[in-house]
Amino acid sequence: MFENLSDKFQEVFRKLRGQTTISESNIAESMQDVRDALIDADVNIEIADEFVSEVRQACLGEAVVKSVTPGQQAVKIVHDKLVELMGSAEAELNTGAHPNIILMVGLHGSGKTTTSAKLALHLKNKGKKVLLAACDVYRPAAIEQLKVLGGEIGVPVYAEEGVGDVPGIALRALEQARNDNADFLIIDTAGRLQIDTAMVQELVMVSSVTQAGEILLVADAALGQQAVSVARHFNDALHITGIVLTKLDGDARGGAALSIRKVTGCPVKFTGSGEKLEDLDVFHPDRMASRILGMGDVVSLVERAVEKIDQEEAAKFEEKIRKNTFDFDDFLGQLRQMTRLGGLEAILKFLPGGDKLSGIAELAPSKFAGMEAIILSMTKYERANAEQIDMPRRRRIAKGSGRSVEEVSQLIKQFLLMKKVMKNNSLLDRMAGGMRGGFGGMGGMGGMGGFGGMGGMGGFGGMGGMGGFRMRGSNYTPPKKKRRKK
Repeated sequence: MFENLSDKFQEVFRKLRGQTTISESNIAESMQDVRDALIDADVNIEIADEFVSEVRQACLGEAVVKSVTPGQQAVKIVHDKLVELMGSAEAELNTGAHPNIILMVGLHGSGKTTTSAKLALHLKNKGKKVLLAACDVYRPAAIEQLKVLGGEIGVPVYAEEGVGDVPGIALRALEQARNDNADFLIIDTAGRLQIDTAMVQELVMVSSVTQAGEILLVADAALGQQAVSVARHFNDALHITGIVLTKLDGDARGGAALSIRKVTGCPVKFTGSGEKLEDLDVFHPDRMASRILGMGDVVSLVERAVEKIDQEEAAKFEEKIRKNTFDFDDFLGQLRQMTRLGGLEAILKFLPGGDKLSGIAELAPSKFAGMEAIILSMTKYERANAEQIDMPRRRRIAKGSGRSVEEVSQLIKQFLLMKKVMKNNSLLDRMAGGMRGGFGGMGGMGGMGGFGGMGGMGGFGGMGGMGGFRMRGSNYTPPKKKRRKK
């Protein structure tokens, strides 16, 4: 998401930061590059022109021109204008009724049914009682799909088989939600390949009979400017209250996220960036702007970590690091913690500059799956005593895990090297400090090579080595052996 746009913005900023003064000429060149980047990212041309004009005017203001660091000031202006363009602040769901009714609308194939389940899980995790209503009576197996998804997340689904009266189904679902004392009723509706009178009229009737307080348009971000056009048409017909942009993980341009608020006046409230039911994120304009500009989004990563990482397990791991008694079982636990966060590639995208490392084969989930397979093929004794794993044991482990003997030996070698490095007390203190503080509880990951407390990207060396590769920036150099005097 936004990879191309981010790369081009960062190139512009490298030029701006190198300027000791800001002038009409160097700003004009930079703003042309910004405009080209926005249009290439599928941002509406009128919006791109307006954005560049506002940024240019602000950059040539007296406060920037006379600033000690005009280049940095210009970057801040672009960031602030991006935030303003996308909505300034997080847009909350409209609440106040009981139950709160959310009507999900959109074109066929935009992901309404899956997004309905994702939203239900999101609300359930916040302690809310939710009922899903299957009101897509036209698409084959749509009702069954919602039932299956509801079963996976433990949320009940109201459905009526063989009934074509969609407003009636929605009204009876509302009665059920009231009887169940549900906090939210989420109504999944049918889509079409294009907006037509019949579809709009049916949605208007559903909205009317249920008095829906929230009408969310589910729009495919990969459609670019077409997604903006779809949003405008739905808004004209239904007065939508918010937008969910789906499939952001498969869209390298992301122009819809930048254009849609300005064109429709409707806020983006959520984004979908994966196939898992947990892959629904609240849309934060300021965090998205930071990610676009290559500044990362550590706040969102910390929130995800606090939600998904077992803090008790992290505390135990910290203690084992201090005593230097951790073993392969502990390491396996950390691998699984990382998987809960989406894997190393997903984590890197939240970090400043981390997007540059995406796509590296050694960071792929399969690499960590191989490491897990090797550890699971070890006996309990072997996991606790890595230094005792001799060649016959390594051959057996390789055969059991489906990996090569070389891979098994490399993992053991790097694990033992890591333990050796960790005997350095100052290193342990820095890692433990990263666990407790800077990374908001991501203790386990800090232990895997210094992810939190060892200087950001520079700390990946230890963990990278375990996978059979070394990341640039590792600050560990094996000590040279002293030669004996003859």
